[in-house]
Amino acid sequence: MDLYFYAVILLIALAVSDLIVGVSNDAVNFLNSSLGSKVAPRHVIMIIASLGILAGVTFSSGMMEVARKGIFHPEHFYMPEIIFIFLAVMLTDIFLLDLFNTFGFPTSTTVSIVFELLGAAVAVSIIKIHQQGDGFTTLANYINTDKALAIILGIFLSVVLAFLFGALVQFFSRLIFTFDYQKRLRRYGALWGGFALSIIIYFILIKGAKGASFITPQTAAWIKTHTGVILLCCFLAAAFVLQILIVFSRVNILKPIVLTGTFALAMAFAANDLVNFIGVPLAGLASYQLAQLNASPLATLMHALKQPIQTDTYLLLIAGAIMVGTLWISRKSRSVTETEVSLGRQDEGIERFGSSHLSRTIVRMVSSLFENLKRIVPRLWRRRIARRLDPKRYLPDPALKGAPPSFDLLRASVNLMVASALVSFATSLKLPLSTTYVTFMVAMGSSLADQAWGRESAAYRVAGVLAVIGGWFFTAFCAFSVSLLYAFFIHFFRLPAILGLVLLSIFLIWKNFHVHHKRVKEAREIDVFDLKRLDDAQYGIMKSFEHSGYFLQQVNLSLSKGFDALFSQNRRDLKQNRKGTKKIQKMANVIIANIFKTLRLLHTGDDDYSQTYTQTISALQEIAESHRDSILRAYVHIDNHHKGLLKSQIRELGEIRVQLSDILDQTSNALMNKGTVDYDAIADQTQTLKDMVSRFNNQQIVRIQAGASKTRLSILFYGLMWDIEKIGEATQSLLKVFQESFQLKKDSGTEWRPYL
Repeated sequence: MDLYFYAVILLIALAVSDLIVGVSNDAVNFLNSSLGSKVAPRHVIMIIASLGILAGVTFSSGMMEVARKGIFHPEHFYMPEIIFIFLAVMLTDIFLLDLFNTFGFPTSTTVSIVFELLGAAVAVSIIKIHQQGDGFTTLANYINTDKALAIILGIFLSVVLAFLFGALVQFFSRLIFTFDYQKRLRRYGALWGGFALSIIIYFILIKGAKGASFITPQTAAWIKTHTGVILLCCFLAAAFVLQILIVFSRVNILKPIVLTGTFALAMAFAANDLVNFIGVPLAGLASYQLAQLNASPLATLMHALKQPIQTDTYLLLIAGAIMVGTLWISRKSRSVTETEVSLGRQDEGIERFGSSHLSRTIVRMVSSLFENLKRIVPRLWRRRIARRLDPKRYLPDPALKGAPPSFDLLRASVNLMVASALVSFATSLKLPLSTTYVTFMVAMGSSLADQAWGRESAAYRVAGVLAVIGGWFFTAFCAFSVSLLYAFFIHFFRLPAILGLVLLSIFLIWKNFHVHHKRVKEAREIDVFDLKRLDDAQYGIMKSFEHSGYFLQQVNLSLSKGFDALFSQNRRDLKQNRKGTKKIQKMANVIIANIFKTLRLLHTGDDDYSQTYTQTISALQEIAESHRDSILRAYVHIDNHHKGLLKSQIRELGEIRVQLSDILDQTSNALMNKGTVDYDAIADQTQTLKDMVSRFNNQQIVRIQAGASKTRLSILFYGLMWDIEKIGEATQSLLKVFQESFQLKKDSGTEWRPYL
């Protein structure tokens, strides 16, 4: 019994870890609308969400039975078998959720825990069936197959319906209020707000508090039979209060709606999803305690697990405190939230996902569908609809500091209202529904209706949504298969297997921590370049030069590492350097985007500036593309195990690299420090670089004629020479732009503004 006692202790320890990784994943459900719309300062939003969590955990006691008897029939399993199932589930759950958090993908903790229970229970059931000599048809005696099928069906329905309802409700809401909604809110915003708040409050009542101990069966039955009356009373009361606020104050009535919805979803998350984190460990503890009451603990079937259970309130509050603490300090929760917010933001910017063939195909099909619909809708209607759905009419609140909101309060309130309505309706019908799936797909549908997925971003946003949805199905598959393997491993090898899997989990979480830290660091380096709210052209000009200098510095460093790796034929370093080209390309794209923002701020009289700074775009693109091509050429050559460069080629490329490095270094320092530079000297160095390229190209012809340099080596050598020459010319062009702009400022009698 000592083994099982320590196994229960381990389950409790794993419960704490699972709470941490689970909250990091599910925080997106109730934070994305409030954070994306900037309805209040972040600390206010976090306080409201924390209160919702603490309220919700006290209502979650009745949900703990799901882990005990929801997926398998416990009366067919002995205590050791139950413990093995629960250990496999918890070890899988921590690893799986932490993996998704590392890459910022929101997934369903409900689906993960259900399929983990299913996988581990199937593994132990197969062992029992084999030992007893029964056929596999008896598997249904051990597993609750109806529940698993219902959850799979719920996944498909929730994904489709949430997206459609989110898009439709947002479309008609925007038609009514438009992007300039302040005046219309004063007219009939109280009715709309009353409708939204009544749904959210009802959501709290039947979804968040359905497991509360103070709600008797009679009260629950009364709520169910008087749904219409409750909704009507909530609507009238909310509309009355909101109308008073509109008439007698300047409060934006959308703010209380969004904050109330945030509290509601946080409460529902804690009330319903807490079982996903501590339900299994508590069921394991109950199994051990129940077995101790029998003379033969190891031979005790767990019939008692089918009985109702009431979890101690203090345990629920401890779990709630851990969840709240994680919510405030977890960096991974911010990564998951940023993924959803970035996919639904209204403006252009850095896209987190690249396009794919499938996403481009979907965008083409939808574009073609809308083009055909335009032919059916009368032109007058199209004009009116287009005028009311014009996103250019949206003006962010000037009182907000920093970057503008990713979307406005109207869309945030629609997200919360529709998500609450769908989850409440499914709950009333006893249909399994994932809060994560619903909130995410509603947010994506509303962003589509708001034209946030324009032609400039649609392919990337759709690719991101497909990646997240694919991750959901991967969650189910991975949860089932990994938990099944863990259960087999634990059953046959006992203590060595448990210790080995614990150590493996610690290693994987440590590895994921470093991967996430690296991703966050890289994202911050790029994010620093993004001038999100730019209202001063001179500031934009200055920052563009400064960022370009840092960009050249990174290109210089990457090229040096790349050539060193090529000369030594170090494939690993070249592969790592090739991955870094994406970061440099993103850096160039952000700087170019900032230049476009700056140009929009320049007035007609600033034509000299406009013509000058547009030249930097082609120079930056040329440098980034030539850098990428040179690194890729080197990597492909070494990756294909082609012959290394000749000594003469290494010497010549080394001389050219030194010359280019000096040009990049001097130009970078001039741009970053905004100091004077001897442009003629740099021009002479660039010409020297061209002469060197021409001379070494002629020497390469001699090697080809002598048969010393084979075809692959010649292709590589010439390609690198051309890339280096183009980088040098583009750098000189960039420096020329800087010199001309500096002269323009000098001639105008002004100095650079000290923004740094």
